[in-house]
Amino acid sequence: MADPATEAFLAHRNLLFTVAYQMLGSAADAEDVLQETWLRWAGVDLGEVRDERAYLVRITTRQALMRLRTLGRRKESYVGPWLPEPLLTTPDVAEDVELADSVSMAMLLVLETLTPAERAVFVLREVFDLGYAEIAEAVGKTPAAVRQIAHRARSHVAARRPRGDVSPATSRDALEAFRRAVETGDLRELLDVLAPDVVFLGDGGGVVQAVLEPVVGSPAVSRLLTAGLGNFATGALAAAQVNGHPALVLRRDGEVDTVLALRIDDGLITGLYAVRNPEKLSRLDKETPLRR
Repeated sequence: MADPATEAFLAHRNLLFTVAYQMLGSAADAEDVLQETWLRWAGVDLGEVRDERAYLVRITTRQALMRLRTLGRRKESYVGPWLPEPLLTTPDVAEDVELADSVSMAMLLVLETLTPAERAVFVLREVFDLGYAEIAEAVGKTPAAVRQIAHRARSHVAARRPRGDVSPATSRDALEAFRRAVETGDLRELLDVLAPDVVFLGDGGGVVQAVLEPVVGSPAVSRLLTAGLGNFATGALAAAQVNGHPALVLRRDGEVDTVLALRIDDGLITGLYAVRNPEKLSRLDKETPLRR
């Protein structure tokens, strides 16, 4: 039988992973943060803890903030665009619209533009609905300062997040039209589903080939896609739930080669995010449970 500390940690583990992942955009780093959280939690006197969930979230947030500084230095030397690590997610994540929105590739990229403190406050307040006093303890600031940071982060994100709500049916339709156009090489059909100002980002991490700069505009993106995917057999692109949203997983010789996530605004694809770095594709063999 597990001891009380272990039971409490396991009961909240998926929540803690979600907090760390949203702050870091990296499942590998989130797992490291959970290891550090456990080591600190194991030494806590549970008799002094009023709210185990809040206490664990506080430890996790502090560890994630420390890890963010390391990640920042790592990203400075990263080859090409840095994209979040994609996760194969369970159906219940897609059903929780707010959770799915908060872990989408598009939203994680928006969160990348925040400072570490802004990112922590935004995630804890907007996604997990923690009170300002709780967040203040987690980030080491006063409640008044946290309110200001939350307001600033909320405004920043609102100006950059996907425009309008996109229903699952709309996402699936856009994804299917996109896949059909790519597999058939129908440039006209591809142009019909891409927004004029669509942006394509590729992440190979310097390990595998990928575009090193953003490709902007539907004509350029269409040419890139038809040239890059044309040598894959029909059926190599499979639909999957990635980060709570429909995405495409491209396989070569049975192995995951690329995860292609989409950002959709007003029924058109405005962002394409192709993750090819093998180090970021290791969790595509099983679903990752996320919780709020």
